[in-house]
Amino acid sequence: MSDETTALDETVLLERDGDIAVLRLHRPDRLNAFTNEMCERVIELMDECDADDGIRAVVVTGTGRAFCAGADLGGGGDTFVLENDPDTGGAPADQGGRVALRFYRSTKPVIAAVNGPAAGVGVTMTLPADVRIASDTARFGFVFVRRGIVPEACSSWFLPRVVGIATALRWTLGGKMVSAEEALAGGLVSEIVPADRVLARAIEVAREMTEGTAPVSVALTRQLMWRMLGAESPEVAHRADSLAVYLRGTSGDAHEGVESFLEKRAPEFPDRISAGLPDLFGDSE
Repeated sequence: MSDETTALDETVLLERDGDIAVLRLHRPDRLNAFTNEMCERVIELMDECDADDGIRAVVVTGTGRAFCAGADLGGGGDTFVLENDPDTGGAPADQGGRVALRFYRSTKPVIAAVNGPAAGVGVTMTLPADVRIASDTARFGFVFVRRGIVPEACSSWFLPRVVGIATALRWTLGGKMVSAEEALAGGLVSEIVPADRVLARAIEVAREMTEGTAPVSVALTRQLMWRMLGAESPEVAHRADSLAVYLRGTSGDAHEGVESFLEKRAPEFPDRISAGLPDLFGDSE
C-alpha cells in the first residue's frame, strides 16, 4: 500500500491507496475467521467510507494466506445457537447478512480481492461486491449443509443472480469446495491472478471503475443495476431510469461532463455524494 494504514481495530484494518480504501480482515492467526466484532467493525468502516468524498471505491481483502475461513467455530457445537431478537421475539439478524447488505448499500464500487481460501460467510459476504478477483490460491467453500446449517448473508438472493440457479444449487446442496478455476468458469470471479498480485489488481480495477467518472452518477448507476435485478418488469426500470436521467441531466455534473468532452480536457465534477443522492425508488416515502 502506498499511503497510510490506520489500525482502527485488531480484527479489521482500514488502509488507503490514494482514493481507494482497502478494508482488510485482520485475524491471520485464525485465517480471518468471522466474529460479531468483525461484523460491527466492517459496517462501521463502510459507513466511514461512504461518508468520505475522498474515497471513490472500496477493496475488501484479508491478511495472510486466507481471505476468511468462515464463522469462527471457537464456540464449538453451540457456535450457531443464538437468542431470539428481544424486540420482535423472532430470529436475530444474521450477522453475515448485515455485512452483505452493507456492501450492497454502498455508494462506492466494492471489489473483493480474494487473496486465499474463502469459506462460509467468507464467500457469501463477497456476493454483493461488484467485482471479485481471486488469487491462484483461492478456494470457495459453500459448506453450510456440511455444518448442519444453511447458506446465509442473503446468498439465496445473490448467488443465483451471480452464477445462475443451477450452479448455485450444485454448489450449496453439495456443500462444495470450489476451486478458483471452477469459480471463474461459473462466473463467481472475473479473473485469477497470482497471490502476490491480487490486491494490486483489485486496486487497478477499482481505478478503472472510477477515474474520470462522476461520483454521484457512479453511485446511482450501482443502485440501478443492483435494484433492478429484483424488478418485476422492465417498466419499473424505465421509470427509475427516466427519473435518474432527468435529475442528472440538470446537474452541474452533466454540464461539466459535456463541456469537458467538447473542450477535450479531464472533467472536474462538482457534485458530492455527501450532499445526498436522489431517491429513485421511493424509499423515503
